[in-house]
Amino acid sequence: MKRLFLSRTHAGERTTKHTKYTKTKAETLPQADCRESPKGDRAATRPSLHAIRSFFGSSFRVFRVFCGSTELLLLSLCALALAWHVDAAEAVPARPNILLIVADDMGFSDAGCYGGEIQTPNLNRLAENGLRFTQFYNTARCWPSRACILTGYYAQSVRRDQLPGVAGGGQGVRPKWARLLSQQLKPLGYRSYHSGKWHVDGPRLAGGFDHSYSLEDHDRYFAPRNHFEDDVKLPPVQPGSDFYTTTFIAGHAIKCLQEHAAKYAGQPFFQYLAFTSPHFPLHALPQDVAIYQDRYQAGWDVIRQERYERMKKMGLINCALSKLDSGTVPGWNLSEEKLREQIGPGEAGRAIPWIKLTAEQKQFQAAKMALHAAMIHRMDLEIGRVLDQIKTMGAFENTVIFFMSDNGASAEQIIRGDLHDRTATPGSAQTFLSLGPGWSSAANTPLRLHKSWMHEGGISTPFIVHWPAGIKARGELRRNPSHLIDLVPTILELAGGKGPKTIDGEAVPPLPGQSLVPAFTKDGSVTREYLWWFHDGNRAIRIGDWKLVADHEAPWELYDLGQDRSESRNLAAEHPNKVSELGEAWTKHAEEFRTLATADGQGNPPARTPAAVRKKNQQQQEIRP
Repeated sequence: MKRLFLSRTHAGERTTKHTKYTKTKAETLPQADCRESPKGDRAATRPSLHAIRSFFGSSFRVFRVFCGSTELLLLSLCALALAWHVDAAEAVPARPNILLIVADDMGFSDAGCYGGEIQTPNLNRLAENGLRFTQFYNTARCWPSRACILTGYYAQSVRRDQLPGVAGGGQGVRPKWARLLSQQLKPLGYRSYHSGKWHVDGPRLAGGFDHSYSLEDHDRYFAPRNHFEDDVKLPPVQPGSDFYTTTFIAGHAIKCLQEHAAKYAGQPFFQYLAFTSPHFPLHALPQDVAIYQDRYQAGWDVIRQERYERMKKMGLINCALSKLDSGTVPGWNLSEEKLREQIGPGEAGRAIPWIKLTAEQKQFQAAKMALHAAMIHRMDLEIGRVLDQIKTMGAFENTVIFFMSDNGASAEQIIRGDLHDRTATPGSAQTFLSLGPGWSSAANTPLRLHKSWMHEGGISTPFIVHWPAGIKARGELRRNPSHLIDLVPTILELAGGKGPKTIDGEAVPPLPGQSLVPAFTKDGSVTREYLWWFHDGNRAIRIGDWKLVADHEAPWELYDLGQDRSESRNLAAEHPNKVSELGEAWTKHAEEFRTLATADGQGNPPARTPAAVRKKNQQQQEIRP
């Protein structure tokens, strides 16, 4: 069992570290006064005489007689504390700051520290001085992932993703017991800030955030029309300005942190930094595109192989490289004919071998991947600006930083917003391009399929944890299978709190996730019964290394992820009993989530007229990010 203690360096910077203890009198040692001493030394951390008297009770008199003076008494007590393995300067529990960074549609292997060729120096440094998880999962789609991140529940159980027979999805409304992390941190003394994508039901400030910039326009990086600050709608950004979404989102986070340093330095902060990069449309700054303009001429087959080799050397994977799947694309994609008609002859709607593309297709596809890389490159630079602000505040050492993506890279190819001008420069505001299945396969190397599928390529994300004051390991890997539902219990443990057991007299369901804090020290220390997925008809469950997965209405496929993370060998025919076992477990948990979603009487779907069906389909198309 571990307890967090606060110490101060000679410069006055707060740091923490884990100290093991047993349940003895040392658990209630008198707290020190941690105000800074004028000379910046540790004198101010000494326990007061009154606190010592209260702690030791009658023993105080014995020590006083023996020691003969107050100063000698203090020295003796410090020696006793050391004998109990408690640092005299570590006497006040510290609550770390939390920086939670979410990328949008970023592939498993895009970042440099996960094998990619994209320049991500800030993420790389976080990984070099922290932890990388090799089997961390999301939900394969934007809005259910954000429900998991902020509530700690599977999205279906809180009506934020669809489940047959339950009213829910992108427009679903959470049960009142599904409170956001920001609401749970507030009574623990945290101030919370949100910057970027929202995609959760309800207003932000009422959801526990003290400040928020919410981007609701997911079609325009240069001139968004629908965005809010502190739940008040902002004017549309005028075309032609120097506005760029990724930079603005980071700037808002910096503004919140600057205010925090000026007014609330005595409180910990929770900064939720939710970028929209590299989600389509592929809009990038020219100076960033220039860095990658010739990098991808070799094509996605070569890039996949290069990433695969680097990932093996890093120890991130132990599986084969999955094969390109030319037959699987999202059902809402434009047809090949429409793609070439509306975008041009260089577009390609399938993940086919690079050698089979025309010269024009090769040129155009290489330009698209350069845009994807440029967007991630810029996001990394903006993350660096936020980290610099935290360092300026003297808070970097005791800030826990999490980085992840909401789903795998996307094979979607649609046109929305201001449509696509074929004559405009790719990546400019007048264009609307998507990555497509060829490059999505490269971004998700070595895994199979894409965003919205429950195969590993759709649900796997890079996951970095960095906390200098609390994690001694540097540059290590963690192979614990983990999920977005683990974030809330992890952060609550770090903050020294627990979720509510009742709300308005009604019981709150237990969180399904596990705290990852033990994994910060030792790999394999977090155990779980299962992990479960469902989205858009795709479904999966993982128990141990066994994974059962199905593409929509297709039969179940069975894989041993311990040997075959790329899902190359379907073992369903060889192990029918295991298929039945896992299939029954999937159904059992689906029914549990259905019960939670409908317990308050609000989750039952209303009778649907043809007009209601058309409206619902239109809403779903509008929110398909």
